[in-house]
Amino acid sequence: MKGAWVIGGGTGIGRATALRLARDGYRVTVSGRREGPLRETAEKIVAAGGQARAVPVDVTGDASVSAAHAEAGPVELLVCSAGTNVRNRWWSDLTSADFARVVDTNLNAVTRCVLSVLPGFREAGFGTVVVVSSWAGWQFMSAAGAAYGASKTALGALVQSLNDQEGRHGIRATHLCPGEVDTPILRTRPVPVPEEELARMLSPEHVADVIGAVAALPPKVCVNELVVTPVWNRMYVDSSAYEG
Repeated sequence: MKGAWVIGGGTGIGRATALRLARDGYRVTVSGRREGPLRETAEKIVAAGGQARAVPVDVTGDASVSAAHAEAGPVELLVCSAGTNVRNRWWSDLTSADFARVVDTNLNAVTRCVLSVLPGFREAGFGTVVVVSSWAGWQFMSAAGAAYGASKTALGALVQSLNDQEGRHGIRATHLCPGEVDTPILRTRPVPVPEEELARMLSPEHVADVIGAVAALPPKVCVNELVVTPVWNRMYVDSSAYEG
């Protein structure tokens, strides 16, 4: 059975992705900080007839990531979906500690997880990495703030370097840049998003379906970067000169 390791699998896009991959026949390991939500995800998968285990991890620590990967066992798909932001995201009140925390979770943690799976991918001659980034990782997004925008933008270069160096070993990586998705991280925005706007956004399940489709492509196909947004895209609407 194919193995998938989903980082950030307790909630939001990560949970939806774990459920989707289990339906697609993967044995899924879900990892993240909070054991309770991880267990809930695994129980949902098992109840639906799939195979899953919950393995807590602190993605900001090398030893924790290595231990979680060892417990996950052999995998051919890594999905990095953990992310964070802070409310004090403007330069006028941003602290270096908060900047470092966001970068460590959004960027450095992806590097740790990728490094842990690469030896097994190389040995197998195949492996897929899907890095869940953001519209802010594709184009400048003022509302994201300095730390989030910088960390997500850097993921694009990280993924390109993987495809540059590891594609010749059969390893492929995708920089997935969703537009606005109705997930818990939206609650960290300084200005709350109105309910009517939330209803227009992508759901975590929409993004999970995209990840499932990317993972299902033939091994010689690599989707280097993919941008997916709601049709009602506030990134356009809020800055458009078109009056309708």
